[in-house]
Parts: sequence; C-alpha cells; structure tokens
Amino acid sequence: MSLIESHPTINDAYPTRVSTEPTLLYRQDPVVYGGPADGPIDAETLDSFEANGYLSVEQLIGPEEVETYRAELRRMVADPEILANERTITERDSDEVRSIFEVHKISDVFAELVRDPRVVGRARQILGSDVYVHQSRVNYKPGFTGKDFYWHSDFETWHAEDGMPRMRAVSISIALTENFVHNGGLMIMPGSHKTFVACVGETPADHYKASLKAQEVGTPDPGSLSILADKHGIELFTGPAGSATMFDCNCMHGSNGNITPFPRSNVFIVFNSVENTCAEPFSAPTPRPSFIGARDFTPITD
Repeated sequence: MSLIESHPTINDAYPTRVSTEPTLLYRQDPVVYGGPADGPIDAETLDSFEANGYLSVEQLIGPEEVETYRAELRRMVADPEILANERTITERDSDEVRSIFEVHKISDVFAELVRDPRVVGRARQILGSDVYVHQSRVNYKPGFTGKDFYWHSDFETWHAEDGMPRMRAVSISIALTENFVHNGGLMIMPGSHKTFVACVGETPADHYKASLKAQEVGTPDPGSLSILADKHGIELFTGPAGSATMFDCNCMHGSNGNITPFPRSNVFIVFNSVENTCAEPFSAPTPRPSFIGARDFTPITD
C-alpha cells in the first residue's frame, strides 16, 4: 500500500467506507490557519503543530481549577438523571461510565471552560476563524477496569457520519488526573495527520450506539496503521492533572486500557471552524444525534 493523490469530487474530498480496500490519501487542507499574532501560541509551537499535529501545555489549568472540575465529574456521575440520559455512554460489558457527551450543555462549570481564552483562544488561532463546539465529553477510565480506545482518526468519523467537509477542526484533551505511562494515556502518531486513511466497511444505521462503546466500522486496518507507525513512531503523553494536549482532527490516536489502581479522566472538547460547518454525512444514512456531532454552529463568545 502506498500514498496516492486523491481526486476530489465536488462533494467529497476524502472518500471513505466506499471501497473494499483501504487507501492512504494525501491531506489536501492546511494544518495551521492562523499566525503567532492571532493568539497565545508562539511561532515555534505553531510550526511544531503543523509538522507533528499536536502541542502540549504542561499546566493549562491550576490545581484549584482541577479540583473544581473533578468535583463536577463526581456530581455528574452521581446524578441519576444524567446517568439515564442518552448522552451517558457505559462500557459494553458493564454499567461503568465510559463517557458523558455534550458536557458544556449540561454543566455550567464545563460551559465556562469552553469559553476560557486559554482554551478557545488556542483553537481560534490554529483554525484561523471563529469556532463552535462540534463535540464535548468527559472520558472516565477508572482504575483496574478502564477500557481502551482503539486507533482512529476523529476526522474519518466526523466526515463519514457527521458531514464535516474538510480538516479544519482541533481537539483539546485536558487531564483531570495524572497521566502516567501505565494508566492508559493518550498515544498519537506524530505526523500522521497529513495522511488520511480511507477505511473499509459500510456504515450501518444508528452505528453510533455501538461505536461509542467500541468502534469497529471506521477503524483503520492493521496494514495502514503499520505503515503510519513505521514512518512516524508513536508518542505517549504523560503529565500532571491540569496539563493538556491539543491535536489536529486527523491525527491517528488511541489509548490502552487501564489495569492499574490509578484512574485517568479527562475533559475533551472539539472545536470546528465556522467556515467548515457540517452538512449531510458523506458515508452514513443519517447524521449522528446532535449531542455527538453538533448541528448548532453558533460561534463561541468569551
């Protein structure tokens, strides 16, 4: 398998889930749209983001703020109404909470975090425009039983199932517990954001109900993953609670399960450019529900 130039049509620049063979396509979109004068990220870090697809902030939020968000996590996971809501995803083989989606809509605490200039300011700078929240969630990975998140490109799913047309979105993962090398931390293949892996398999109706517990359709094949890993290597992110990683929508990433006693939780926010709003899905019968892929494109205001 080798990289090939894709030939975009009017409707789809990144065809996926339409062939019986996986394909590696060159990225057609910029990675960084803004400059050093447009936000808090300096020129050297922007250059590194363009090359590698991610940046890390050792201490984005302070210890007192971390405890505020932890307390909010405890409140949400103890709230029967939240646990019964469709936004709350449990593990496939247990009632353990895996993720709670659209947290900026159900929590004033997390709504403030989304508007924080330290967070949204970096997203606006990278994307070179106003932004809206395409998705937000908290991920729980408890000690001993926390499950893995298999390798994937978020953009492949957002393109196929949400109708996101181009690669002009960025994610931020803010650690609310310490990230060790052994408790299921985020792994990224640096530089992989410049290659799009077109996946095989047709998207079934209501695929999100299964994929949020354990994704199968839309996951890259072992051959493509091996090519990317051989070329780029794998970076594992560690750091204290309050640290953060921002990464491009097309980065190949994943995380191992957690069999240690040390839990790992993070809040995850996806910002999309208001110039890249979602339309109809490119490879799915219908769009996913709005709590997973927003259909409200109102820009965030500070």
